[in-house]
Amino acid sequence: MVVTERRDKAPQAIQSLEGGSLPGLRRMPVWPLYALFLGYPLWWALGLTSVIWVLAAIPMTVALARRGRIRVPRGFGLWLLFLLWVLVGVTALGMVAPDTMPDSGGFLGYAHRLVLYLTATVMLLYVGNLTEEEMPQLKVAGLLGFLGVVTVVGGLAGVLVPSLEFTSLLEMLLPQRLTKDKWIEEMVHPAVAQLHQVIGSAPEPRPKAPFEYTNTWGNNLSVLLIWAVVAWWAHGSPRRRWLTGLLVAVAMIPIVYSLNRGVWVGLIIAVLYVAFRMVLQGRVMVIGALMVAALLAIPAFAVTPLGGLVQARLQNGHSDSIRTTLAIKSVEAARSSPIIGYGTSRAMRGSARSIAVGRSPTCRQCGNAQIGSTGQLWLVLISHGLVGTVLYFGFFVHAMWRYRRDDSAIGIAGSLVVLLSFWYATTYPSAGSPLCLTFIAIALLWRNDLARRERLAAERAERWRRLKRARTEHPRGLQPVKPPPGPAGRTRIGTTVPLVKDRKTRVSVT
Repeated sequence: MVVTERRDKAPQAIQSLEGGSLPGLRRMPVWPLYALFLGYPLWWALGLTSVIWVLAAIPMTVALARRGRIRVPRGFGLWLLFLLWVLVGVTALGMVAPDTMPDSGGFLGYAHRLVLYLTATVMLLYVGNLTEEEMPQLKVAGLLGFLGVVTVVGGLAGVLVPSLEFTSLLEMLLPQRLTKDKWIEEMVHPAVAQLHQVIGSAPEPRPKAPFEYTNTWGNNLSVLLIWAVVAWWAHGSPRRRWLTGLLVAVAMIPIVYSLNRGVWVGLIIAVLYVAFRMVLQGRVMVIGALMVAALLAIPAFAVTPLGGLVQARLQNGHSDSIRTTLAIKSVEAARSSPIIGYGTSRAMRGSARSIAVGRSPTCRQCGNAQIGSTGQLWLVLISHGLVGTVLYFGFFVHAMWRYRRDDSAIGIAGSLVVLLSFWYATTYPSAGSPLCLTFIAIALLWRNDLARRERLAAERAERWRRLKRARTEHPRGLQPVKPPPGPAGRTRIGTTVPLVKDRKTRVSVT
């Protein structure tokens, strides 16, 4: 948006995120968003979950190219500098990081993440450049909420029928030598749960549909539920509010069964943040509702197996040792190459317990864990060094700060999603669908801010026009006078002196 202010002219605001069309610009199609979110169950069944975001970004890129003019949000330069740093990182792929396996940093992993970063960038610009006439913000929130419903259903399926899996069409078309690779199999083979030995000796099913991994499922679900609340609770009818409350309550079942401590902490952060924002607005009724929900949740957990699962999970660290080791290795790698890092992740030499333990044909899961696989923070540190890490997170810090005063439902939800991205960066990699969802949240914050600024510009323009019209009607100028005294010598507040057609017209300001 461009706003010009001059003393002799009224402010002019470019139309319009609030319903008008942008003159001289080509209308952008919105079907890519509908196809992406409404068709997500189909994409999952076809084995396209890991690539559908990239495929959806292609028509979005074409639409942006044909737009005629592309807006970018404030602070976008930080993200562009990070992308530049990623490109420079290709020169470090041949370097060997401390305590890592030689030749473990391949170009394929580097190129894959670069494409995912570019995909998220396209999502930000596409959603941010849509006008309210083309795609209302609440419709975007509704599409995100729909994917949240699909994710809850997939989670329940992972709890009730954890063995459900099948061969996708993409998996049939790929060569068998590729589908035997564990990484590729996870991306193209639809399954409702992953089996992990977390609590006891037997593997536990952990929901993941319609995404590739349980951690991705939990990260995305916590974000998508936020937008479901915005679309159907904050801006919904009483019936929709009840259904939204039921959706959130039912979602707690697969969330607990996922044994995902990161998501549990994320939900606590979300509740506390919303409560804090409500206190700032003086909306104590919302605080009371949150307290009632918390009081109802305590007996629900006590009388169901959910409470036992939570307690057992908290008593079994499972991955604590390897996560700590990989985080330390990531920091050491960043210190050894603080400027450009090593381009991509690396395989650790040995295991968390011994340098002599490594992967072999008889034990594919032994040792050589990927440094950076346990969180986006650790991935960016080893891949792009300290400078790249500052640029990456600096963009999100700028977004949090710029939109901190937005007290609307979209403003609070968007800033909450960005806040959660900082926490999840310590536990989950976000390149892919989690980063795309975060960028869509920033796009909605950006559009909300533009709409607010346009409203303020329009109000200033209207005041300016009224003032100019008054000056035209009374060329001698507007001179305030003191209101006449009221009864008993008291001044009457708000009295207007009638206009008098003489040489010195006077108007009182009420």
